[in-house]
Amino acid sequence: MKSTQIPLLGIVAYSGTGKTTLLKQLIPYLRSRGIRTGLIKHTHHDVDVDSQGKDSFELRKAGADQTMVASSSRWALITETPQQNQPDLHYLASRFDGHSLDMILVEGFKHDEIEKIALHREETGRPSDQLIDEHVLAVATDLTSAAVFKNIKVLDLNNPDEIGEFIVEWLEKKRE
Repeated sequence: MKSTQIPLLGIVAYSGTGKTTLLKQLIPYLRSRGIRTGLIKHTHHDVDVDSQGKDSFELRKAGADQTMVASSSRWALITETPQQNQPDLHYLASRFDGHSLDMILVEGFKHDEIEKIALHREETGRPSDQLIDEHVLAVATDLTSAAVFKNIKVLDLNNPDEIGEFIVEWLEKKRE
Protein backbone atom coordinates (compact mmCIF):
# COMPACT_ATOMS: atom_id res chain seq x y z
CA MET A 1 0.00 0.00 0.00
CA LYS A 2 1.30 3.43 -0.93
CA SER A 3 1.80 6.14 1.65
CA THR A 4 -1.16 8.15 0.36
CA GLN A 5 -4.85 7.40 0.05
CA ILE A 6 -5.51 10.31 -2.31
CA PRO A 7 -5.68 9.11 -5.93
CA LEU A 8 -2.79 10.39 -8.05
CA LEU A 9 -3.11 11.00 -11.79
CA GLY A 10 -0.08 12.05 -13.78
CA ILE A 11 -0.09 14.40 -16.74
CA VAL A 12 3.12 13.61 -18.63
CA ALA A 13 4.63 15.04 -21.78
CA TYR A 14 7.73 16.59 -23.22
CA SER A 15 8.48 20.22 -22.48
CA GLY A 16 6.52 22.53 -24.75
CA THR A 17 3.58 20.16 -25.22
CA GLY A 18 1.21 22.20 -23.07
CA LYS A 19 0.99 20.38 -19.73
CA THR A 20 0.56 23.55 -17.68
CA THR A 21 -1.83 25.11 -20.21
CA LEU A 22 -4.01 22.00 -20.09
CA LEU A 23 -3.90 21.84 -16.28
CA LYS A 24 -5.02 25.47 -16.07
CA GLN A 25 -8.12 24.38 -17.99
CA LEU A 26 -8.65 21.02 -16.26
CA ILE A 27 -8.54 22.30 -12.68
CA PRO A 28 -11.53 24.69 -13.10
CA TYR A 29 -13.39 21.99 -15.05
CA LEU A 30 -12.89 19.47 -12.24
CA ARG A 31 -13.77 22.11 -9.64
CA SER A 32 -17.04 22.81 -11.50
CA ARG A 33 -17.79 19.08 -11.16
CA GLY A 34 -17.24 19.26 -7.39
CA ILE A 35 -13.79 17.64 -7.43
CA ARG A 36 -11.28 19.11 -5.01
CA THR A 37 -7.89 18.88 -6.70
CA GLY A 38 -4.36 19.15 -5.42
CA LEU A 39 -1.35 19.54 -7.68
CA ILE A 40 2.26 18.41 -7.55
CA LYS A 41 4.50 19.93 -10.22
CA HIS A 42 7.94 18.53 -10.86
CA THR A 43 10.60 20.96 -11.97
CA HIS A 44 14.25 20.58 -12.81
CA HIS A 45 14.90 24.12 -11.58
CA ASP A 46 15.75 25.27 -8.08
CA VAL A 47 12.48 26.08 -6.30
CA ASP A 48 12.18 29.07 -4.02
CA VAL A 49 8.73 30.31 -3.06
CA ASP A 50 10.08 32.79 -0.56
CA SER A 51 11.36 36.28 -1.42
CA GLN A 52 14.81 37.62 -0.71
CA GLY A 53 14.66 40.34 1.91
CA LYS A 54 11.65 38.83 3.73
CA ASP A 55 12.18 37.67 7.31
CA SER A 56 11.18 34.09 6.48
CA PHE A 57 13.71 33.97 3.64
CA GLU A 58 16.48 35.27 5.89
CA LEU A 59 15.61 32.82 8.69
CA ARG A 60 15.56 29.89 6.27
CA LYS A 61 18.89 30.95 4.82
CA ALA A 62 20.22 31.15 8.39
CA GLY A 63 19.89 27.36 8.52
CA ALA A 64 16.33 26.29 9.32
CA ASP A 65 15.68 22.86 7.80
CA GLN A 66 11.97 23.60 7.53
CA THR A 67 10.26 26.96 7.41
CA MET A 68 6.53 27.56 7.43
CA VAL A 69 5.11 30.84 6.21
CA ALA A 70 1.49 31.32 7.27
CA SER A 71 -1.26 33.90 6.97
CA SER A 72 -5.03 33.86 7.35
CA SER A 73 -5.44 32.95 3.66
CA ARG A 74 -2.66 30.37 3.02
CA TRP A 75 0.41 28.66 4.34
CA ALA A 76 3.47 27.08 2.76
CA LEU A 77 6.02 24.69 4.19
CA ILE A 78 9.51 24.95 2.74
CA THR A 79 11.74 21.94 3.40
CA GLU A 80 15.44 21.88 2.59
CA THR A 81 16.50 18.62 0.90
CA PRO A 82 20.13 19.07 -0.15
CA GLN A 83 20.99 15.33 -0.02
CA GLN A 84 17.96 14.20 -2.02
CA ASN A 85 18.50 13.56 -5.74
CA GLN A 86 14.86 13.32 -6.81
CA PRO A 87 11.79 13.96 -4.68
CA ASP A 88 9.69 10.93 -3.78
CA LEU A 89 6.25 11.45 -5.28
CA HIS A 90 4.34 9.37 -2.74
CA TYR A 91 6.05 11.12 0.16
CA LEU A 92 5.14 14.50 -1.33
CA ALA A 93 1.53 13.38 -1.83
CA SER A 94 1.38 12.24 1.79
CA ARG A 95 2.01 15.86 2.86
CA PHE A 96 -1.40 16.89 1.45
CA ASP A 97 -4.52 17.02 3.62
CA GLY A 98 -6.47 13.98 2.47
CA HIS A 99 -9.66 15.31 4.07
CA SER A 100 -9.79 18.36 1.81
CA LEU A 101 -8.91 16.74 -1.55
CA ASP A 102 -10.47 14.19 -3.86
CA MET A 103 -7.41 13.71 -6.07
CA ILE A 104 -3.95 15.01 -6.86
CA LEU A 105 -2.89 15.85 -10.39
CA VAL A 106 0.82 15.33 -10.96
CA GLU A 107 2.63 17.32 -13.62
CA GLY A 108 5.83 15.54 -14.56
CA PHE A 109 7.23 12.50 -12.73
CA LYS A 110 6.77 10.72 -16.07
CA HIS A 111 8.71 7.62 -14.99
CA ASP A 112 6.90 7.11 -11.68
CA GLU A 113 4.56 4.16 -11.36
CA ILE A 114 1.26 6.02 -11.19
CA GLU A 115 -1.69 6.10 -13.54
CA LYS A 116 -1.28 8.86 -16.09
CA ILE A 117 -2.42 10.61 -19.22
CA ALA A 118 0.34 11.16 -21.76
CA LEU A 119 0.14 14.28 -23.91
CA HIS A 120 1.50 14.15 -27.44
CA ARG A 121 1.63 17.13 -29.76
CA GLU A 122 2.81 16.36 -33.27
CA GLU A 123 4.58 19.71 -33.72
CA THR A 124 7.08 18.92 -30.95
CA GLY A 125 8.62 16.32 -33.26
CA ARG A 126 9.23 14.04 -30.28
CA PRO A 127 8.27 10.35 -30.40
CA SER A 128 5.34 9.31 -28.23
CA ASP A 129 6.65 5.81 -27.50
CA GLN A 130 9.02 7.07 -24.79
CA LEU A 131 6.03 8.49 -22.88
CA ILE A 132 3.96 5.32 -23.05
CA ASP A 133 4.33 2.72 -20.33
CA GLU A 134 1.99 0.26 -18.63
CA HIS A 135 0.63 3.05 -16.38
CA VAL A 136 -0.66 5.24 -19.22
CA LEU A 137 -4.47 5.14 -19.26
CA ALA A 138 -4.94 7.49 -22.21
CA VAL A 139 -3.07 9.60 -24.72
CA ALA A 140 -4.29 13.12 -25.40
CA THR A 141 -3.01 14.05 -28.84
CA ASP A 142 -3.55 16.35 -31.79
CA LEU A 143 -2.84 13.57 -34.30
CA THR A 144 -5.67 12.98 -36.75
CA SER A 145 -4.78 9.31 -37.03
CA ALA A 146 -4.66 7.78 -33.59
CA ALA A 147 -4.03 4.26 -34.87
CA VAL A 148 -0.45 4.50 -33.59
CA PHE A 149 -1.77 4.24 -30.00
CA LYS A 150 -2.91 0.64 -30.00
CA ASN A 151 -5.01 -0.48 -27.01
CA ILE A 152 -4.82 2.93 -25.35
CA LYS A 153 -7.73 5.35 -25.04
CA VAL A 154 -7.16 8.37 -27.30
CA LEU A 155 -8.40 11.83 -26.30
CA ASP A 156 -8.39 15.11 -28.21
CA LEU A 157 -5.58 17.24 -26.80
CA ASN A 158 -7.42 20.37 -27.93
CA ASN A 159 -10.62 19.43 -26.07
CA PRO A 160 -10.00 19.94 -22.33
CA ASP A 161 -13.65 19.12 -21.51
CA GLU A 162 -13.23 15.64 -23.05
CA ILE A 163 -10.05 15.09 -21.03
CA GLY A 164 -11.77 16.46 -17.92
CA GLU A 165 -14.69 14.08 -18.36
CA PHE A 166 -12.25 11.18 -18.75
CA ILE A 167 -10.70 12.19 -15.41
CA VAL A 168 -14.13 12.45 -13.75
CA GLU A 169 -14.98 8.91 -14.92
CA TRP A 170 -11.55 7.64 -13.81
CA LEU A 171 -12.07 9.13 -10.34
CA GLU A 172 -15.56 7.63 -10.06
CA LYS A 173 -14.07 4.18 -10.75
CA LYS A 174 -11.41 4.82 -8.08
CA ARG A 175 -14.15 5.55 -5.54
CA GLU A 176 -15.98 2.27 -6.19
